[in-house]
Amino acid sequence: MVSAAPDRVVGRLIDGGRRKNNHYSLEDFFQADRDEGQILDWNGLRNILTTEDFIVGLQEGLEEEVGEASAAVMYSIGCEWGRKDGEFFTEWFERDFQKSIREASLPFLLETWWWPFTSQGWGRWSMDTRERKQGFMFISIYDSAVARTLGDVGKPVCHLYAGLFSGFFTYLVNKQLECIEIQCYAMGESYCKFLLGGSNRIDAASFWLHEGATTRDIETRLRDGERLK
Repeated sequence: MVSAAPDRVVGRLIDGGRRKNNHYSLEDFFQADRDEGQILDWNGLRNILTTEDFIVGLQEGLEEEVGEASAAVMYSIGCEWGRKDGEFFTEWFERDFQKSIREASLPFLLETWWWPFTSQGWGRWSMDTRERKQGFMFISIYDSAVARTLGDVGKPVCHLYAGLFSGFFTYLVNKQLECIEIQCYAMGESYCKFLLGGSNRIDAASFWLHEGATTRDIETRLRDGERLK
């Protein structure tokens, strides 16, 4: 399932005019509008049902058109998506919870942001924020829609996710952040893992990956403060 920008945000209220926030079921989160032929989620976002063939076709079509640059194209699409979703998330979060995103605790804020993506089929996630003060974080995605569909192709394929994280977190902290996938289900791993941080750390991780470093190697080097010379 993919989402599109809403024409108008539609809130749902319960008795007494108070907006409900514990919408953790498919029946609560999605609402089919048969007259208009569309599916709206809890936040008024239009959703589109797609098949795995769509994801395969998108990937193969891009590769046929632009070759190896397809990864950069998907990343750029993800970045724009993340930036726009950051704006939309800020709008509905502050409306629903009556507080600025700057006032919310980071774990609550991020789990609130990702819950709709889980509902839409993008997979579960976890974040390792222990190195946040050092300028980087790790994000794990379980059951990536892209990697699960493409299967074991021997290379990272979740460039759309990496771009999404880059765009969203850049918007959130108002500082340019990049993201790279350092472990992928499509390479035979059990889940996908991403590094989010400044360009210097992303460049280092990219170099180490091409040199054959494992995910654990990269994590150790970053935590030890190693940089490219």
